[in-house]
Amino acid sequence: MSNKKQPRLCALKTPFEDAGSQTTSWQTEYPRPQLRRDSYISLCGEWKLSVRSADGKTQRLGNIQVPFPPESRISGIERQLARGERYVYEISFALPSTNKDQRVIMHFDAVDQIAAVTLNDHEFSEHVGGYLPFELDVTECVMTQNNVLVVEVRDELDRELAWGKQKHDRGGMWYTPISGIWKAVWLEIVPKNYIQMLHITPTLDSVTIEMRGGKNNKIATFFDGDKVIKQSFSGSSVSFKPEKPQLWTPETPHLYEFEISDGTDTVRSYFALRTVSIEKRNQKSFICLNGKPYFCHGLLDQGYFPDGIYTPASPDGLLYDIKEMKALGFNTLRKHIKIEHELFYYYCDKYGMLVFQDMVNSGNYSFLLDTALPTIGLKRGITHRATKLRRKHFIENSKDTISLLYNHPSVIYYTVFNEGWGQFDADENYKLLKACDKTRIFDATSGWFFGKHSDVDSHHIYFKPLKLKGRQDRPLVLSEFGGYSLRAEDHVFNLDKNYGYSTMESQSAFEDALCKLYREQVIPQITQNGLCATIYTQVSDVEDETNGLLTYDRQVCKVRAEKMLALASELFEAFDAVSK
Repeated sequence: MSNKKQPRLCALKTPFEDAGSQTTSWQTEYPRPQLRRDSYISLCGEWKLSVRSADGKTQRLGNIQVPFPPESRISGIERQLARGERYVYEISFALPSTNKDQRVIMHFDAVDQIAAVTLNDHEFSEHVGGYLPFELDVTECVMTQNNVLVVEVRDELDRELAWGKQKHDRGGMWYTPISGIWKAVWLEIVPKNYIQMLHITPTLDSVTIEMRGGKNNKIATFFDGDKVIKQSFSGSSVSFKPEKPQLWTPETPHLYEFEISDGTDTVRSYFALRTVSIEKRNQKSFICLNGKPYFCHGLLDQGYFPDGIYTPASPDGLLYDIKEMKALGFNTLRKHIKIEHELFYYYCDKYGMLVFQDMVNSGNYSFLLDTALPTIGLKRGITHRATKLRRKHFIENSKDTISLLYNHPSVIYYTVFNEGWGQFDADENYKLLKACDKTRIFDATSGWFFGKHSDVDSHHIYFKPLKLKGRQDRPLVLSEFGGYSLRAEDHVFNLDKNYGYSTMESQSAFEDALCKLYREQVIPQITQNGLCATIYTQVSDVEDETNGLLTYDRQVCKVRAEKMLALASELFEAFDAVSK
């Protein structure tokens, strides 16, 4: 038994908790906003949960609230999965009657890390990977009454698979691991030939919508202001040009609604007119939104909450972070090492927030190789070994991430490898993934260990003054910096330990240091080197980390909006002067 003294941890409560309504909010919000049907049936709510030990013995743990992971407080379980154990979920449900020309599709939006699904004693193939959705056609084994669904979960934090920032020995920049179901589980009833996928590609004045599935004769209905435009078409694609195009930006996040009908199948969705490109102005390269240089004033966003860890008590938690950061003058969030609930990306689309999306790392992490040596200046030539299995999973997961998020106008930028974590064949992976989506920016190596190929020149600086030497052929991005720490009394998770890069003793000191960092170091990099994107660490505190603008419980904002808005105006003014 370990004699290591355990720190005192506080069960923080967020504003999104409301007894009796937490599960309801995840049931009522449609989990896939880009492809909506009326046949949505949620299986979120109360399930039975058991744990099976390595020797095969099963113990009932009680009832769990899905989609909150068992490790979370609001799941009703609050228990870590030990090595060798498996969680076994079970729920019974009824289904509206269907006819022979309909199919029943079951969706799991994320189960960490390996899931085996059985419905009415029919076993499906295991799904491997904890961050992305999968679906099952359950038509042949589902019934109208007394369906029994069992999901058995293994999660050893296998480093061959995506694992993110989870560690059994949590602490510092590593967080409480989760397992099991942590996104929505739901059903839909569809025709035999149904629309399975939409692929939406906009320009500045038109959109092309490609689709998979369905029949040949379809009707597309576009809602353009007060006008309703119907187009009949056959085949797998349709194009539309609004009469007076309105472009999407964080400042004007205009969305166009549309629906496509194919026989008895009707799906609803939306698109936005916007483009992302790299262009050169005044001998410097810039990220351009809709053909114009755009300064991405952003924050690192981990997506952790003390109530449900990976899943906030309500979708309002996702929206809260977006709106709060927007109210402080930020226009970009870097979603860090996590594929978020799809509602997050929808809220970014709807309310106007750019997203830099990270791929989720696999492989081992080395403090010496991945952090210590780069911090003192060794930033090239190091790579990690990758087995055939890890290569396969990383590439497949990255491609699936791109496919999942392709239709969201807010997503403009992908990070392939972060600070060398599990990095292998960066140049080859850049080319492979860039070919999957040429409409977005790809940062092959965020921070260090640069290869030959990347769309941007991307740096992390925490312990040194911000001194960057930009390349004329690539936009200059400060993809992580800052990390200033302020502990807000009564709102800290770890009462004994603290993690941050520079500790402040008061809110005024924190605010002053932050403004000084931007004015004296960031703005000169804009004016001198054409810096065009900054990602400050971070949106909120996370467990031991107290370097957020918000506390971990989202109860306190450590900076005043008027000061941050004034600072943002200065950044945008400096950028406009150098990019014209």
